Amino acid sequence: MKITESYSPEDRWTEDTTCLETELCLPDGIIRTGNQQDSKETGPMVLSQHDKIKVKESSNEKESAKQTNEQSTKPSEPYYSDSKQKHTLAEVVTVSTTKGVFHQLLLTSAVLLLAAACGMPIGYSAVLLPQLYDTNESLAIDIEMGSWIASVHSLATPIGSFASGPIMDRWGRRPALLLAIVPLFTGWVLLATASSHFVLLLGRVVAGISVGLIAAPAQILLAEIAEPRLRGSLIGAPFVSYSLGILLVYALGSEFHWREVAWGGTVLPLLSFIALFFAPESPVWLARNDQPDRASAALTWLRGCPIQAKQELHKLTERFEEEQQQNNGRPSPFWKSLGEMAIIKPLIIINAFHVLQILSGTYLVVFYAVDIISDLGGSDINSIQAAVLTAIVRLAFTFLYCFLLLMMPRRLMVTLSGLGSGLSCVAIAAFMYLRAGEPKAPYDTYVAAVLILIYIGANTGFMTMPGIMIGELLPAKIRGQIAGYLFTIFNLLLFGVAKGFPYAKAALKTQGLFLVFGFASFGASLLLFFLLPETKGRTLHDIEDYFQQRNWLWMNRKRAPKGQSSGGEEGRPLSNE
Repeated sequence: MKITESYSPEDRWTEDTTCLETELCLPDGIIRTGNQQDSKETGPMVLSQHDKIKVKESSNEKESAKQTNEQSTKPSEPYYSDSKQKHTLAEVVTVSTTKGVFHQLLLTSAVLLLAAACGMPIGYSAVLLPQLYDTNESLAIDIEMGSWIASVHSLATPIGSFASGPIMDRWGRRPALLLAIVPLFTGWVLLATASSHFVLLLGRVVAGISVGLIAAPAQILLAEIAEPRLRGSLIGAPFVSYSLGILLVYALGSEFHWREVAWGGTVLPLLSFIALFFAPESPVWLARNDQPDRASAALTWLRGCPIQAKQELHKLTERFEEEQQQNNGRPSPFWKSLGEMAIIKPLIIINAFHVLQILSGTYLVVFYAVDIISDLGGSDINSIQAAVLTAIVRLAFTFLYCFLLLMMPRRLMVTLSGLGSGLSCVAIAAFMYLRAGEPKAPYDTYVAAVLILIYIGANTGFMTMPGIMIGELLPAKIRGQIAGYLFTIFNLLLFGVAKGFPYAKAALKTQGLFLVFGFASFGASLLLFFLLPETKGRTLHDIEDYFQQRNWLWMNRKRAPKGQSSGGEEGRPLSNE
């Protein structure tokens, strides 16, 4: 296959059947024989080998195909733009080969190992605290020390999050992850060998710093290596592993002493270090750091098609050059960028959702699973086994939500998740108020179990959203730096809420807390319904262009003319959704 110097659709291809035979990509001169309306609605597409195709060989036929293609893909008034920008949703429609998809999944799997390793210290407090409350334990604790052990992890995480932005922008996403694994391994060793409360707290702090270092680079790496149609699922997949890590530490804690669990926690960091050592760097970071050869090699490996890699690299480079031209040939200063409305809007959406997500109990139920379940079910429930069951339910629903991210619009999924979470919380609070002071009935335990499992299943949808929003909504020029700061703010809020949880529970009782969880869930649904743009199947460039509009509400966005398609990967403009 010969590639011309031009990147235009008309000139990119010469007559050669190599790409057809290897299913790498298809030239614009190749059309589907069948329903011609499909091509008019969706614009240029890559066809699988199962589709019947024909190549127009004569020059007249090629010219006719070219005119048809130009008409069908002519950009309509874009709804992800303002009057000064004319980027359409089809700016870069990335379709990888089977080999390219496999490579994206392979790299994602390396991140999944690390995400599971991060989930284990998050859930470790639910295993550690009940054993340390035992007065026969050599390191027995009281409630005050228990609250510190549970919350200090979240206090330390912002330190890592704050440092992660400059680290991954300076040295890259992959080196940042490799560096972050070292303190995670060290933290588990400290916990396993702790001889005092100070060493226990130190182990939690070191592990917390590591989790903070990992969170932003992991989400950004997946967002930047994934093609649009897979991006939501790939960004959401670490939360499956995260939940698996929580389940794993719960399961180990139900059978083993907390020191043995800590030694088991060192295995996943070692495996993830080996896997990431052989992984490629983010092509976006490489393209923006004057390493076009490495970026091209990484994109070719991730897409499975050199033509698609060159086209995507061209667009990455082109946008970076546009940014530099706007700043007299220099990168835009970070603090100056924060004053742009296109950046302020996603920051407000993300931070507001972070607050409501924490108040909805997403992480509090993980930290204090045993205590909450004991309050709901009474002494008849084995709290440790119940905590393991909640982790299994969370894992199953996280997997389900990753599948839904591939099939459903983001906004619909998260709105339904918030409504389900809110209704189940109100139901739990009402049940506890009604049964307070009443003799225990045989069905109480089962009703409480069903309600808490419904809540966990619905609320898990919130767990996947922060990573997706950070990976998709932030523009490339500040994505790396600001992501770390956003996780810093998130974890500081989480620390404050986790530290105050025992006192809030004493004042409001468990039923009062669930009312707070419910109202926060409803608030998060309303926030995202009104402000969150639908990003499913859209390129990161398109999402940046959307925030250039003056509107704040999603329903006030600029829309494509009725009956016209903007040529996005999904084949339909958002105005039709």
